[in-house]
Amino acid sequence: MNIVEQPWRTPDAFLAEWADEPWLAMLDSGGPITERARWTVLCRRPRSTLVASGADAWSRLRALMPPRQPSGPLPFQAGVIGAASYGAGLRLENVPSRHVDPTPEIVAAFYENALVFDRQDKRLWWSSLHDAPPPDLPGCTRKAVLPPSVAFAPDQTASAWQQSVRTVIDAIAAGDIFQANLTQRWRARRPAALNLVDLYRHLRKTAPAPFGGMLISPEYALLGSSVERFLQLSATGRIETRPIKGTAPLGRNPEDDRRIAAALARDDKEYAENLMITDLMRNDIGRVCATGSVEVPELCVVERFAHWHHLVSSVRGRLKPGLDAIDLLCATLPPGSVTGAPKHRAMSIIDTVETSARDIYCGSMFRLGVDGAMDSNVVIRSLGISRDDMTLGAGGGITYPSDPKREYDEMLLKAAPLLGMFRA
Repeated sequence: MNIVEQPWRTPDAFLAEWADEPWLAMLDSGGPITERARWTVLCRRPRSTLVASGADAWSRLRALMPPRQPSGPLPFQAGVIGAASYGAGLRLENVPSRHVDPTPEIVAAFYENALVFDRQDKRLWWSSLHDAPPPDLPGCTRKAVLPPSVAFAPDQTASAWQQSVRTVIDAIAAGDIFQANLTQRWRARRPAALNLVDLYRHLRKTAPAPFGGMLISPEYALLGSSVERFLQLSATGRIETRPIKGTAPLGRNPEDDRRIAAALARDDKEYAENLMITDLMRNDIGRVCATGSVEVPELCVVERFAHWHHLVSSVRGRLKPGLDAIDLLCATLPPGSVTGAPKHRAMSIIDTVETSARDIYCGSMFRLGVDGAMDSNVVIRSLGISRDDMTLGAGGGITYPSDPKREYDEMLLKAAPLLGMFRA
């Protein structure tokens, strides 16, 4: 492994130069700089790639990885960057679906080289598994082409979606479930001249997020601005998941912002939502954690992001010996915060009331390092793009006290930053 420091350039400068690269991948930290939003990774020209669905998709993903390497000074040196769809989670949980979903269950590539950006200290490294020379540094940054005007159509009317909320509330009242995450999709035809890298450059500017990312393959592309970490696994086997449940808008000024954040912290409905999903994630990671190692060091902490306040909890554990990051993903997908509790039954009800497949939305984008470490997000506030179509999704957690109109309005606000990029 060869790691060489390079003169500082911004990630956007490289994106401008590499806009036409196939299989370009980026793990992107945006917004306020914190330890969870410090590093950005950019990779191109993978050694091997995978686009797969079916029972053998995960074994094929594992086959991409080389023998394990020692840990180094960077959070990612080389390895796999990929994404798993919500459909992959349906298969893992053995939940049948009535929807046709053409989205690949796994899209991934193995990268021998990576550019690693430290936003905090403004430092840049080139990491290479086999001592490849670093790329040329970009010159003047080309401006991104503005996104075209595109009309997205929702897959449900307002009244139909609110009736779906009532159906979920009825299931809760009947004792079927405690909560479910109800969503909908917006779809549009993909413009012929759309440059996906330039589109992502706009997304990371207008909706910066700590767990953003981009993965572009010839068959399918994911452009995301997720605020939610799904799972992190250290090279020594430490696990953390940070489920988000509970949402409030930002204030108009600092005083208003503090008032809204304090009200969110006291909101019984939002607290109950977060508590149930935190318990679900304790159970999910407990399947693959050493006995007695699972703990909840943070519960319902208010965190501020680019467009919202959220309630965030932390669940930690230690991976059982003999298991790896892929075992952890297979034990926990799809993420608990976008399904419900109990998970299997909530997923079944979701499938009956939602009117289309979720595609990549509510799946997970991940990196698997050659040192055995892994990090991943929940695919929310993201665009899934096939050769012909573009889709985005939004939704929210439904509990017994939920008000259908309020839930619908909140869902529209979550979708607004993405939809707004395509309005001339």
